[in-house]
Amino acid sequence: MRSRTLDTLINAKGIYIKCENFQRTGSFKFRGAWNALSHLSKEKRKRGVIAHSSGNHAQAVALAAKILGVKAVIVMPENTSELKKKATEHYGAEIIFSGNRPQDRAIMAESIAQEKGYSLIHPHNDYQVIFGAGTVAYEFLRDVRKLDLILAPVGGGGLLSGTAIAAKGLLPNIKVIGVEPKKADDAYRSFKSGKHITGENPDTIANGLKTSLGENTFPIIQEHVDDIITVSEEQILKSMIFYLERLKIVAEPSGAVSLSPLLFQLLDEKLTKNKRIGVILSGGNVDLIQFFSNLKTHPSL
Repeated sequence: MRSRTLDTLINAKGIYIKCENFQRTGSFKFRGAWNALSHLSKEKRKRGVIAHSSGNHAQAVALAAKILGVKAVIVMPENTSELKKKATEHYGAEIIFSGNRPQDRAIMAESIAQEKGYSLIHPHNDYQVIFGAGTVAYEFLRDVRKLDLILAPVGGGGLLSGTAIAAKGLLPNIKVIGVEPKKADDAYRSFKSGKHITGENPDTIANGLKTSLGENTFPIIQEHVDDIITVSEEQILKSMIFYLERLKIVAEPSGAVSLSPLLFQLLDEKLTKNKRIGVILSGGNVDLIQFFSNLKTHPSL
């Protein structure tokens, strides 16, 4: 998708948006889930799989498992939106609830996997999930051919690391920049310090980006990503509104973050002027009740 408004705003040669909100289950997550489950042996498929997620990965694993005839158990935090709970149940997965911190559901899922013999499909720290996520950039560059820069959301790092591997494998000189909420900036701090830093119960409207980088994603990002920048909650909301009002598409907070650096001109002009820029809109699973509630807490919007 193109946006001439954005082209004009930052004087770019062209801005292209990869709309993963139109992907199955409404986000890029289906790519990694399908790839991971497809690579399981017949014996492991018979035993079943387990995953932990606040929403998008849960739905992706649930649907992939349903298609492949595999039992799926999903550990979700108690504060998961009703929209994502119902969608996951709709795909036939069994849901078990945990505490609200990312580590709570991870610990519970790992324990159940060991007890029941399920294969754990990690939301971002599984190489097959990372490779599946990398197909976003592969398709992007197949369709657009030449980009100078790709902006991608970063939470656990599966999408960003997969994007960097695929993009730089095809175009070694392309720039790849991750975008993260200021209120959940552990990836930013890890990248800048060179040390793997984990977040402690971050509070951001971008629920899908609350998780910390994994042991596998962190070194990939350190080696292949050019920079990580952070954006405010208000900038995220305004990016969602821009997508809705100007482009007539729905972006969830975690998917809208990658637009914010362009919309608010947070990047050095040398990265954007007369450049071809790709923006990965990673998902569109919005809880509208929560969205309008967030608008009320930001009167300036």
